[in-house]
Amino acid sequence: MSEKLTQILDKLLEINGIVNGIVWGPPMLILIVGTGLILTIGLGFIQLRKFSYVMKNTLFKMFEKQQRGEGEVTPFQALATALAATVGTGNIAGVATAIATGGPGAVFWMLVSAFVGMATKFGEVVLAVHFRERKPDGSFAGGPMYYLEKGLKIKVLAVLFALFGAIAAFGIGNMVQANSVAASLDATFGIPKLYTGIALAMMTALVILGGLKRLATVTEKLVPFMAAFYIVGSVIILLLNISRLPSAIAMIISQAFTGSAAIGGFAGSTVMMAMKYGVARGVFSNEAGLGSAPIAHAAATTDHPVRQGLWGIFEVFMDTIVICSLTSFTILTTGVWTQVDATGKQLTGAALTTAAFNQGLPGVGGIIVAIGILLFAYSTLLSWSYYGEKCIEYLFGVGAKIIYRIIFIPFVVIGAIGGLEELWHLADTLNGLMAVPNLIGLLGLSGTIFKLTREFFEKEGA
Repeated sequence: MSEKLTQILDKLLEINGIVNGIVWGPPMLILIVGTGLILTIGLGFIQLRKFSYVMKNTLFKMFEKQQRGEGEVTPFQALATALAATVGTGNIAGVATAIATGGPGAVFWMLVSAFVGMATKFGEVVLAVHFRERKPDGSFAGGPMYYLEKGLKIKVLAVLFALFGAIAAFGIGNMVQANSVAASLDATFGIPKLYTGIALAMMTALVILGGLKRLATVTEKLVPFMAAFYIVGSVIILLLNISRLPSAIAMIISQAFTGSAAIGGFAGSTVMMAMKYGVARGVFSNEAGLGSAPIAHAAATTDHPVRQGLWGIFEVFMDTIVICSLTSFTILTTGVWTQVDATGKQLTGAALTTAAFNQGLPGVGGIIVAIGILLFAYSTLLSWSYYGEKCIEYLFGVGAKIIYRIIFIPFVVIGAIGGLEELWHLADTLNGLMAVPNLIGLLGLSGTIFKLTREFFEKEGA
């Protein structure tokens, strides 16, 4: 019987591998970037044309408490909750993987995907706020499941998105993050993974059992601190290696179109690999097109969907254009991107970023990365628990939220010790599948996005 079960599981994993190759393969990445390009053109390159307006109404109004309109949390708290999810291990490990596998040219394509991703995230947030609804307990709920049902009028897509999101949160937003923290603290400080898992689970429980208000209160303080902590470390290394920055930028641009030759043990890469890994890691990091962040933005206190949409542009800008770029420049200016380990294998992921920081700031560099991973992953854990519970709420009602939170907590420990890796792979596939109904919704409701945006800027006289 057990042998039969093992065969069934092996078959399911094989099927999942095939599906995963499709949902995270070139066709999906082209669809995500293509949707962003369509929205960018339709919105008249809003991320460029209105950039100063966006900064003035986001960065320079970040801590304002007085807000117009209805909602549960301030616009910045909603942004912080969304940024807590997007600024994760992808900013540290994902960028390094893109460079190690696709070469320095991958950074260029990562930034291209982020540029059009700003329009995508803007559109997602606009629709999420426009079609949100108030629940019987006074909370607000919105996101792809609501604009797919109320806007596009295709409930089956809404249900699929919510189902994918509820399960995906256990992998990408829970066990993978917990494992990254546990592995990092074990390697840097020798802390056993089980201890890290238990501590993380307790810290997670303290926040998520208190609901959105407590989550938002924590993330609005945690996100600026963790971002500043990592940014300052990166900037110091760049200043120490400032003479190498021009050549690093030139390498990023030239190799985006020519690919990399094999040097110093580096396996070499083509232009297609640079594009694939650059776009994939960019999407993985800022989540533009996946439909996750709009769930948090839908709870913001605002008087117009477009006003909150501006925070969506800022979110991608901060996550990818700023933080991912700093990771990239740190790796390239320290010259470790072709470095190999003791076995002759090329460094990749968090190990490559750690090597860059150790090279740039001997003694403390690795500690900065370890603490960065801890803060980034923990914040991602908190926000994805919220995304998952809102998906469950859509499927089963408000009462199901507390049950979801309670189930979510022990999986932190399971992930930390490296358990249920098969579920991680399934969750990764479901995470990619979330994009399919969401992108259909964005394209189908693009007219609504354009109309609301036009009306807003006409009214604002901007």
